[in-house]
Amino acid sequence: MSERPPNQIVPTEGSGPGGGNFFQDLVLRVKLILRLMGDRRVSPLLKLLPLGSIAYVFIPDLLPGPIDDAAMTWFLAYLFVELAPQEVVQEHLRRLTSVVEGQWREIDEGEGPRDKGS
Repeated sequence: MSERPPNQIVPTEGSGPGGGNFFQDLVLRVKLILRLMGDRRVSPLLKLLPLGSIAYVFIPDLLPGPIDDAAMTWFLAYLFVELAPQEVVQEHLRRLTSVVEGQWREIDEGEGPRDKGS
């Protein structure tokens, strides 16, 4: 039997690209795409893929419903990231997932950021 308490969810290692949950991975992917869209090292023709996926959502198509729109949007976004220069993708991923070192402290109710020296 297992040693952990019941009803405790333990994520498996490598449960997603970032090791997070679905929504964290989705937000990371959207941020990555936006950063790649603004990067001059990515081909302008390649940048048409995400724009085309957005246009596909709003242009009426033959198959009704959101499933084909979501599938096409996912596919074109995936293709965009895969076809972008991998060193550029890795650079942006490192920046998006890096941890900023800092120190946590509690601030009293009357104390603001500029009141520390008074």
